[in-house]
Amino acid sequence: MSVLRLPSIVVQRITVLPAWVRRIDGAAGRRINIRRTPRSVDSAYRRLSRSADRSILWFGVGGALALIGQHRAAVRGLASLTVASALANLVGKQLFGGDRPLTKDIPLGRRLSHSPTSPSFPSGHSASAAAFATGIALEQPKAALAVAPVAAAVAYSRLHTGAHWLSDVLGGLLIGAGVAALGKALIPAPQRTPPRRGGLPVDLPESRNGAGIFLIANSSSGADVIGRDDPLTIIRERMPQARVHILDGNETPKQVITAVLASAELPRILGVCGGDGTVSAVAECAREASLPLLVVPGGTFNHFARALGVESADDALDAVAVGRGVRVDVAEVRVGDERPTLVLNAASIGLYPAFVAEREKLQPTLGKWIAGVVAASRVLHRSEPVEIEMNGSRRRVWSVFAGVNRNVPSIPAPLSRQRLDDEVLDVRILPARSRVSAVASLSFGRKTSAVLRALGLIPKNGVDSFTTDVLALTVWRTPGEPAGFAHDGEVEQVDADAPTGPYTSTVTLIPRGLDVYCAPLPTAATNRRLK
Repeated sequence: MSVLRLPSIVVQRITVLPAWVRRIDGAAGRRINIRRTPRSVDSAYRRLSRSADRSILWFGVGGALALIGQHRAAVRGLASLTVASALANLVGKQLFGGDRPLTKDIPLGRRLSHSPTSPSFPSGHSASAAAFATGIALEQPKAALAVAPVAAAVAYSRLHTGAHWLSDVLGGLLIGAGVAALGKALIPAPQRTPPRRGGLPVDLPESRNGAGIFLIANSSSGADVIGRDDPLTIIRERMPQARVHILDGNETPKQVITAVLASAELPRILGVCGGDGTVSAVAECAREASLPLLVVPGGTFNHFARALGVESADDALDAVAVGRGVRVDVAEVRVGDERPTLVLNAASIGLYPAFVAEREKLQPTLGKWIAGVVAASRVLHRSEPVEIEMNGSRRRVWSVFAGVNRNVPSIPAPLSRQRLDDEVLDVRILPARSRVSAVASLSFGRKTSAVLRALGLIPKNGVDSFTTDVLALTVWRTPGEPAGFAHDGEVEQVDADAPTGPYTSTVTLIPRGLDVYCAPLPTAATNRRLK
């Protein structure tokens, strides 16, 4: 059965597109239509094409990227998509338009359940896919390795299902990529690392050649997101007398440091080169031993190091060479009667712990970046809200985050602290509304969220936030789910064999509980630039 077309639309395609383009479109369409493919392949392309309707697929991927810490890439991709979609659908289709392929020419098993009736050129799906993937690539090329194949498959699905001609798809791809590239040129990314804010200045032990430093390095912490030089090479060159211990797969930082503290040669400084999870584990040991902590960025995100203003190994080693340090706030999280765990950035329950656990299962085979995108997509699709009780009130939520010190306002996942000693926990609660609302809320920062709230995509009171010094929750878990939480990029699961039921979780702020080496305070010129 063919779709009824207005004569003006048919004429528009003939008058606007050159004959040679129409000939290529026809030849490409026939070649695709006569090619036999398994039913499972046809069904997969139909589902993929439908999933990209109204860009729902890309909002989900944006939420996934946000969960793995790539808010800027998610915003760049989705902002590019929004502009490209409007340009393709509101401008391009009105200027060029044209009729779509005849439904009767498409094999029955490939046809969409609802054939599009809007003008054909350009393909809005292709424009959105290209804009999103290009926007991601411009901010985070490694994440784009996982997104680009999906975008290409969406564009091809429009040909496979007979929704568009080849010229429609190519035109859409060019529009999408062009919009993303122009957006990057007009609105470049801001500086990556703000200077540190706060922290009580303290004089710490100096070490210009590494003497007195014992440093734990975790080679499995993950690739650095901006491709710095190998930090261990820099450490060995600048601090030749430092004792560096690279963790093997069977060791924990606490085991290694406990043995070192029991030896005859006691360190004056405990150092760590790794991601936030490794830093948190070594920081706990440093606090217990009353030793200062040296943090060398060596992981994927390095949130705590960046809060200190330490962007590179050289920054960290410059600080320890002159003994420049600060005393900063930390927190402890306790689940039930278990031993408390130190927290440097944030502790959480709900979506984020589920994401981290899923990512760790996939990481050995997919690698950290692709595993993160796949894990976040699965969690956002499958997870159910968590039931909690707080201050005598019981409610269902997607997530509860308690950030150490104040974070960026109005986002539900405060993973990167903006202060070092303001003596509060910054609590964000994402209520259990629709799954689309949860994805959108997790995907955007303050300014973009304001636009989405105006459009009705995010509720105006989408994130509950407040500050406190102690957060006490009762959490109800589902069968088979152990009590637990996530902190600093790691999942802690306890009491796995206990019967299903509620458990308590308490996060307590510890004002100025850790001495750590840091970058210098910002200058007056830097402060003006940040405003």
